[in-house]
Amino acid sequence: MSDLPSDRFDLQRLVRDQLDLTLTADQGAAFERYRDLLLTWNAHTNLTAIIDPFGVTVRHFLDSLLLLRVVNPPDGARLIDVGTGAGFPGLPLAIVKPAIKVTLLEATGKKTAFLAEVVRALGLPNVTILTSRAEDAGQMVDQREHYDLVTARAVAQLSILTEYLLPLCRVGGQCIALKGESAAAEIDAASPAIRLLGGKVARLEKVTLPHVADPHYLIVIDKIAPTPALYPRRTGVPSKKPLT
Repeated sequence: MSDLPSDRFDLQRLVRDQLDLTLTADQGAAFERYRDLLLTWNAHTNLTAIIDPFGVTVRHFLDSLLLLRVVNPPDGARLIDVGTGAGFPGLPLAIVKPAIKVTLLEATGKKTAFLAEVVRALGLPNVTILTSRAEDAGQMVDQREHYDLVTARAVAQLSILTEYLLPLCRVGGQCIALKGESAAAEIDAASPAIRLLGGKVARLEKVTLPHVADPHYLIVIDKIAPTPALYPRRTGVPSKKPLT
């Protein structure tokens, strides 16, 4: 990728071209600070394998923001990003949409320490960090069926992931999973689980990242009915015994 011209890494231009959205000067500076912190922390904490300018800008920041292709959360909307890792897609969305309330759900303490540092450094009052497993969060009274939008990227196969996401989503809300080329096959495999947990697949949207050959998809699931109280099952069970 090093032979690409430097303007290929210009997030401001990429967001304008891809989303018809203009970043403010403060938002641009926030992404730069976020990138710097990511690279600094990654030297001693395993946050991401992607550390080149192209990768961070396009595969992390732009990829996260492409969710805005399928949803435009209104002011005050509540979003939870499940298994957020280094903050993707939740933190980029929080930067660009300061009027929404974003919860970053992550079980690994070293990663939530990084997220807390980013939130402090960027001054993001709309972001809350929750250190928990998704199975536990989905049974918490103040978290269960609380969110308008539930997101996840590179967390698990959809048949497992739906048991993490749908219990957190309110009826009438949506879950969005960022997936690769297996997206359609994962939908087929997960259809019984999605129905059982109160969801319905609403849309499969292909998105294209500039200078990235592998396909990217957004799976949008509507929450149409309450999730049965049994779900999510206790920690570790969804991954060992996916719903069929």
